[in-house]
Amino acid sequence: MGQLDNLTGPAALKKLNHGELLDLAREIREFLIHKVSRTGGHLGPNLGVVELTIALHRVFTSPRDSILWDTGHQTYVHKMLTGRADRFDALRKRGGLSGYPSRAESEHDLIENSHASTALSYADGLAKAYALQGATDRAVVAVIGDGALTGGMTWEALNNIAAGQDRPMVIVVNDNGRSYAPTVGGFAAHLAALRTSHRYESLLRWGKKVLAPAPVVYDALHGLKKGMKDVFTPQGMYEGLGLKYIGPVDGHDIDAVEFALRRAHQFRAPVIVHCVTRKGEGYPHAEKDEADRFHAVRVMDPETGRSAPAPGTSWTSVFAKELIAVGEERDDVVAITAAMPGPTGLSSFAERFPERAFDVGIAEQHAVTSAAGLATAGLRPVVAVYSTFLNRAFDQVLMDVAMHRCSVVFVLDRAGVTGDDGASHNGMWDVPLLTLVPGLRMAAPRDAATLRGALREAVEVTDGPTVIRFPKGQVGPDIHALAVSGGLDILRQGAPGGPLLIATGSMAGLGLAVAGRLSELGTEATVVDPTWIAPLNPALTALAARHSLVATVEDNLRTGGLGAVLNQALQDIGAATAVCSFGIPRRFLEHGSRGEVLADCGLTEEHIVRTLTERIADGAVGHQAGPGHGHGHEHTEALDKEQS
Repeated sequence: MGQLDNLTGPAALKKLNHGELLDLAREIREFLIHKVSRTGGHLGPNLGVVELTIALHRVFTSPRDSILWDTGHQTYVHKMLTGRADRFDALRKRGGLSGYPSRAESEHDLIENSHASTALSYADGLAKAYALQGATDRAVVAVIGDGALTGGMTWEALNNIAAGQDRPMVIVVNDNGRSYAPTVGGFAAHLAALRTSHRYESLLRWGKKVLAPAPVVYDALHGLKKGMKDVFTPQGMYEGLGLKYIGPVDGHDIDAVEFALRRAHQFRAPVIVHCVTRKGEGYPHAEKDEADRFHAVRVMDPETGRSAPAPGTSWTSVFAKELIAVGEERDDVVAITAAMPGPTGLSSFAERFPERAFDVGIAEQHAVTSAAGLATAGLRPVVAVYSTFLNRAFDQVLMDVAMHRCSVVFVLDRAGVTGDDGASHNGMWDVPLLTLVPGLRMAAPRDAATLRGALREAVEVTDGPTVIRFPKGQVGPDIHALAVSGGLDILRQGAPGGPLLIATGSMAGLGLAVAGRLSELGTEATVVDPTWIAPLNPALTALAARHSLVATVEDNLRTGGLGAVLNQALQDIGAATAVCSFGIPRRFLEHGSRGEVLADCGLTEEHIVRTLTERIADGAVGHQAGPGHGHGHEHTEALDKEQS
């Protein structure tokens, strides 16, 4: 049995000697490569924090000491050291380990921060609370890295942390030079200068080899003596903030990291410990991957590092190719991403038009308002982000873009249910949030053809923002409209007086399947797709008013979704139409496969057919429901209770 097999918890780490710690680090890397290659997940970031995590748990006592992680995807080693190694076979699967910190899993996970740049603000609050409570024996440690220092919220927190010199805090900068791709911006350049200070590094190597037994000299060589650190590394920025600084420290040297952390803890003030690490460390395939160092991997062969190609064509790749085509035709089109050029499909655009592509780091708020500036100057910016991350910049969309009628195109990847990344990554909030924005137009394409068409329509809009949302995964075959009426695509023509199904975006196929099943049961339903779901198309309201029962099927929150907006519009005109909304309930969703999560939400053919059949049997079709009355609200409440 190895060291990992014998590890019963973080306290056991403190009993291991140097050789045993090195064995443990090697075993952890082998474990990560073996397990994550089977399940998929964030491999590269966790390979880079093995020694750092071991040192943290040797110096501090979790959960009494608060250890916060930012970003949260670099916590696999932390999970292993806190008693969860035996659960990695079910990583990111239903009932298994979350890919991020999870308070439901362990008392060692204090915050569930899978959105970046938040940990220092949490840490500031914790340090203030402990000071007020007189809890002088509890440490606050924030590990921040993988690009999280490019987020503006980090600097807001540092501004406040520096003002509390009597509140101890250890800030570990895990500096691997990357988020998904190489980190960009002025601060990234500053850290790069520290990493590449040859005079410092050569002296540090010499000291570790020759003088390590002499603690006073070794202390100086790690930058803990002010005079020495000023000679070898440019620390002006940290000192300007009033923060003590230790480093750079080799983040893959357990002894060096542990030594630095202990000294930082002794200062009893806010201290930055700068650890230089390498993403993908110890796995040659990851180390050689220039794109993202195996940041996130699918199921793969650990021997070759190769994943089986995903079947079909992804939504992201359809967007990526069409944006290049649009860029070839229009030199005013520019692209912006927030640290995710590859995952959002902008890498190929950046290769073709490098001067017209901007990666702003993990800074969604800045991305949106910078896009407003580009639009104000006459360009047509396309901002590509995951749907869940645009939540962070809602005020900027509202006040900086929409109020100024800026023609910015927002492309929201991973909209709707994403599944295995958990509650924070489901793109379920965008529709109810963005339909509040005056003058904003939103499209939910159902296939590759409508995605290409929506993008081309969006870049032609000159009087306000547009949004295009599409889901994670592979795009299905094109679903052709039988006819177009008032801007609505008629996908299936039912019988007069039959129910009307409004299926948006990727739910169009489900809507057609439901209609087919209803037909087998003797009910002929009409299926329409509005494509542009906001603002509400008056033709859709008029069509719905001619039906007794209308059902919306949408991959977003029911609260504030298309069904809710349509129901209100029908009430406003006194229409006697029952509206039944099928979508995502207003709660945080457990992680699992996309299909499992959709089933939990009732977004399955079986559930929708059963519910509509019950409504029809109750007389919802062909009978007056009364002005403004709809069964959608009743259905929503019942489904919420059913799924609680």
